[in-house]
Amino acid sequence: MTVPVNSPQWPRQIPYIIASEACERFSFYGMRNILTPFLMTALLLSIPEELRGAMAKDVFHSFVIGVYFFPLLGGWIADRFFGKYNTILWLSLIYCVGHAFLAIFEHSIQGFYTGLFLIALGSGGIKPLVSSFMGDQFDQTNKTLAQKAFDLFYFTINFGSFFASLSMPLLLKYYGAAVAFGIPGVLMFIATVFFWLGRKRYVHMPPEPKNPHGFLPVIRTALLTKVVGQSNIGLVLALIGIMSAAYALVNIPTLGIVAGLCSALVLVMGFVGAGAALQLERAKGIHPDNAVDGVRSVLRILVLFALVTPFWSLFDQKASTWILQANDMSKPQWFEPAMMQALNPLLVMILIPFNNFVLYPAIERMGVRLTALRKMGAGIAITGVSWIVVGSIQLVMDGGTVLSIFWQILPYALLTFGEVLVSSTGLEFAYSQAPKAMKGTIMSFWTLSVTVGNLWVLLANVSVKSPAVTEQIALTGISITAFQMFFFAAFAICAALIFALYARTYQMQDHYRHVES
Repeated sequence: MTVPVNSPQWPRQIPYIIASEACERFSFYGMRNILTPFLMTALLLSIPEELRGAMAKDVFHSFVIGVYFFPLLGGWIADRFFGKYNTILWLSLIYCVGHAFLAIFEHSIQGFYTGLFLIALGSGGIKPLVSSFMGDQFDQTNKTLAQKAFDLFYFTINFGSFFASLSMPLLLKYYGAAVAFGIPGVLMFIATVFFWLGRKRYVHMPPEPKNPHGFLPVIRTALLTKVVGQSNIGLVLALIGIMSAAYALVNIPTLGIVAGLCSALVLVMGFVGAGAALQLERAKGIHPDNAVDGVRSVLRILVLFALVTPFWSLFDQKASTWILQANDMSKPQWFEPAMMQALNPLLVMILIPFNNFVLYPAIERMGVRLTALRKMGAGIAITGVSWIVVGSIQLVMDGGTVLSIFWQILPYALLTFGEVLVSSTGLEFAYSQAPKAMKGTIMSFWTLSVTVGNLWVLLANVSVKSPAVTEQIALTGISITAFQMFFFAAFAICAALIFALYARTYQMQDHYRHVES
């Protein structure tokens, strides 16, 4: 059978990336999904039982914040110095060492936390680069296949996560932490080997030289350039952000070091970005118009990313808050609460093909155009609904009724449907909207939205420790846990409404490479 000349072709190197990602995701989710149970039953036993759950949540979300913070470092190194391939390979080796630390130092808090730091550095550093590197393998002739590739990429992530979620809790229970944390380390090493094997087939995009008209120089010019007869409100906003960040750093003893540092980062980014957006026109004449317009488009993307952060606040708590709820539910004797998380990747593997081949075509035939932003906005709202359901379950349990763990199936299904709409779609959206010189950096900002989402969780946990806040929650007549669940549900639904309104004014970009580049 002759293939038409204009038929888009799959890049032959994609299987190496997909196979590597499947093993890496098994290793990551394998250790992540047993982290909270291990902290509760082994590493944090010296902490009073009534405080152990909150401490385990803080450690878990601090780790996740680190994982999704280090993409900024990985993206910057790749874009400016070593390129994506070399950065991914070297950080993967650090990632392997981190797994080894978890297996070796199962009884040492300091050694174990060092392992978590190394995994956060390795996993976080490569996170924006692998998906961006895969996007580099496509060009204008086959970019129509890119969304399918990103869906397959996301399917593979969940393929690894499914088997990790089922097996790791049982390995932890019956064989101990050294084996349960050691096996993910072996899988990460295999992932590194798979990635290395494809080295001669990949399209390697060289790092971009330092650009005097890049993102930060344009931002700096916009803030510092004075115009006669006009106030410098943008610079004032930037300074407010810097002073607010300093206040967050001063309050680290109250917030905690991770929450304090991340709060400072978010405040600087938010206020500096807003201030620069107000004065971008001042950069024209000093920088080329296309450079200024590029910065404007990036700032618009970052607003969308900011509105996605509530989704991550809800999604990542399935491995902390939802496990703690599952501990108090009835279940078969052989079933570990953390195993419920296997339902999430299983549903993802079902929903991705169902959505692409059944649901999306059916909706399109009804005359509704399913854009990436419409999918993402709907996904945030549906995730909020899942937390209304899980909060209702908590209310029943607080009333003294013992419920089966299988009551969590419905909120898991809703959460997963929201995840497919947001996360899988967001990967391709972030890549397609990023200018060539900022692919790694923009993908880093996409993953930074996960850091900010987990920051909201830490700040919420800090707030409920305040006697004043606790007293106000008590007046509602519901438990702190249930109150937080409904709070996060409302947080996501409000974000979805704002996201939908903002998305109506957003102009889509096309930044896939041309064949000749």
